[in-house]
Amino acid sequence: MTTDPVLLAERLIECPSVTPAAGLVFDALQAMLEPLGFAVHRFIAGDPPDGPVENLFAIREGPPGSRHFAFAGHVDVVPPGEGWSSAPFVAERRGDLLYGRGAVDMKGSIAAMVAAVSAIPAEAGTISFIITGDEEGPARFGTVALIEHMNTVGAQPDLCLVGEPTSVHRLGDTVKIGRRGSVNLWLTARGAQGHVAYPHLADNPCPRLVAMLAELDALELDRGSDWFQPSNLEITDITVGNPATNVIPAQATARLSIRFNDLHSGEQLVGRVNAIGERHRVEVHAVISGESFITLPGAFSALLSEAIAAETGLAPELSTSGGTSDARFLRAVCPVIEFGLCNATMHKTDEAVAMEDLAVLTRIYDRVVRAALA
Repeated sequence: MTTDPVLLAERLIECPSVTPAAGLVFDALQAMLEPLGFAVHRFIAGDPPDGPVENLFAIREGPPGSRHFAFAGHVDVVPPGEGWSSAPFVAERRGDLLYGRGAVDMKGSIAAMVAAVSAIPAEAGTISFIITGDEEGPARFGTVALIEHMNTVGAQPDLCLVGEPTSVHRLGDTVKIGRRGSVNLWLTARGAQGHVAYPHLADNPCPRLVAMLAELDALELDRGSDWFQPSNLEITDITVGNPATNVIPAQATARLSIRFNDLHSGEQLVGRVNAIGERHRVEVHAVISGESFITLPGAFSALLSEAIAAETGLAPELSTSGGTSDARFLRAVCPVIEFGLCNATMHKTDEAVAMEDLAVLTRIYDRVVRAALA
């Protein structure tokens, strides 16, 4: 089996795996891991509408009592969309770059993980892979189900590295040691339909919804904290759907998204929006996607930073910026940090990774695993 991360990345890219990923891409990954001594367990979790989801947990046991290091990530990708210069699920080398959907987010990182562990002897310690087919989607039956499986079989790692594309300008410039929390809210203002010429016979819900949105938009949730940027509340949709010009509608809806730091909890923010909704007679439905978390700088971030510096000469920024990731679930298991490729082309047409970055990332991952298991 090849241990060239570019060839491994090509194999993964050429397995179409739009969320929820299943089948071929997991076959490819299993075929990479089993020759390296990993016991691979694949299972399906969840029911519609957010399931079923395929997941993979692979483990290579070290000597009794040895430390356990886990790599985590996802093989699902967002839809490729139109306008690609080459077929999105046909890996293509052009110049120094490898093109294809998932090259950066995050099949390239998974290829580097596999290539890295291929050179590490089993005697070094226990290594596992926590891989889901649903990170880009609802994520209800992906990493959450994998954690349940690990708890059932008693395979909780001591440290976990998620291979999300964290680098910004150069490979190694940014490491994610935490993430903000996320909550989405749906607002519904109900009224009574009527003729616009007879408003006293109707109840227009639009002014009440607009007033509530204005109050929410004026909120300053905080000014940031020691490790996090300020929380932000964004209005993401307003819908009435009224086709008539002379009818007062019976209902108006809106949607909000709040990304919050460690000064808040999802429940506290939902309660705050609910209280405003009650004053304006607007119903609120909320889904908390994850709480904020941080793995404070310490031994784990230090060994990762040392590995990055050794291979790139960079001292990475320890950051909590960006959106959510499955690290929000894994942080309940063990200390978790995210580090991977440059994110400039993730989710874009002509997604591409520098092939040299795959080689350097492989060497960084190799150093991290050896140091973590020592």
